[in-house]
Amino acid sequence: MRNLVIGDKLYNVKQDGFGDFARYSFSEVVKLTKTLAILKNGVRLFNQPRPSYIIEDVGYCVSRQKGVHWHLVSLNAIRNAQIENDKIEAYDWFEAKQFSLKEKQFIYRQFKELEAKKNQLLQET
Repeated sequence: MRNLVIGDKLYNVKQDGFGDFARYSFSEVVKLTKTLAILKNGVRLFNQPRPSYIIEDVGYCVSRQKGVHWHLVSLNAIRNAQIENDKIEAYDWFEAKQFSLKEKQFIYRQFKELEAKKNQLLQET
């Protein structure tokens, strides 16, 4: 566990309830004071690593919000953010899209074909 330095990249994950998507925020340390690390997005973190059992083993607490932690960016965090963003994009697209009857029939047929293939594979094994 180490203190932050200028240039460190960090991320935070927010979720509004268990049914919501995980929303990732990324930022970078741009300034250090005696006790704080200030991120590019204006968030002020205590520059002292703490055990964090939420997402990563180590986190940095937000000043005046000790329950909110930011973590050093890892390849795993970037990949998880990409997966969540794909889910959010698909969900938002379906929420905004008004399907015509022909589009609904096409989607229905695609799902029926997929289900038939799935059942056929299960029967073969």
